[in-house]
Amino acid sequence: MGKRVMIALGGNAIKQPEESGTLEEQMRNVATACGQIAEIARRGYDIVITHGNGPQVGNLAIQQENAQDIVPPQPLVVLGAMTQGQIGYMMQQNLRNLLSDDGWEVVTAVTQVLVDSNDPDFADPHKPVGPFYAEEEAERLRSEKGWTIVKVRPNSDRQWRRVVPSPIPLGIIEGRAIRKMVDSGMIVIASGGGGIPVISNEDGKLEGVDAVIDKDRAGEVLAEDVGANVLLILTDVDSAKLDYGKPDERPIERMTISEARRFSDEGHFLPGSMGPKVEACIKFVEQGGERAIITSLEMAADAMEGRAGTTVVSG
Repeated sequence: MGKRVMIALGGNAIKQPEESGTLEEQMRNVATACGQIAEIARRGYDIVITHGNGPQVGNLAIQQENAQDIVPPQPLVVLGAMTQGQIGYMMQQNLRNLLSDDGWEVVTAVTQVLVDSNDPDFADPHKPVGPFYAEEEAERLRSEKGWTIVKVRPNSDRQWRRVVPSPIPLGIIEGRAIRKMVDSGMIVIASGGGGIPVISNEDGKLEGVDAVIDKDRAGEVLAEDVGANVLLILTDVDSAKLDYGKPDERPIERMTISEARRFSDEGHFLPGSMGPKVEACIKFVEQGGERAIITSLEMAADAMEGRAGTTVVSG
């Protein structure tokens, strides 16, 4: 068994902000990511993959709302499950096409993630979903639909985005089963979109709740469950940055846990965006992981060799 890497692919990397979100666009982006992942697999790493779904689940919610006079709309928790299948299919097909001749098996696991029904994010949501909006359009949607909309993207004509509850993940319900699949030599895509959020109700039974868990936080929990050595977070920027969006913005090549905490306290990493990624890296390394990396999907293989991205280490 080789070293094990947990790869967390951002939903914004699959459907990038300037794109409309067609299947062709998303397949092209997934193909880029899977080419990098296949290269990492060929270097001898065991692979576990998770992915975000912010753009996809938000777009699906819009489709549900606009078609509600024709078919009953499904709740957000079900939309999360639907996007697990959607993105899992795209990644699973691409990876199989790339790696089947090398003997790799690829499987997608529909995954539930336990959360606390009293998590404060249900009252004060922070998870961006769906498309980006200009300020005037954001104000209209806030008024018409009652959405919570916040600014998430500095230095852009379309800075605003809807946010929904994003509770902290407490555990991966199917974690043991996923580890067994990885131990058997499979590449496993799991906990997509942060997982399907569930609570334990008064009868001790699982029950879905409407939220979108941050995939980096859930990916870190899954990384612990599967015994990953490396956490690799792929997004739509090459690295974490100091003074993001400001004239003196600059990349971070390497930072210790203590430096990452200081930079977070100084406000360099936006909530709902780079903030949870850095938080997941800190927790992973604290729990015994060798290193955590943040980079773009095009730079994944180079980042694993220390030639790109931001690397977080102990210290």
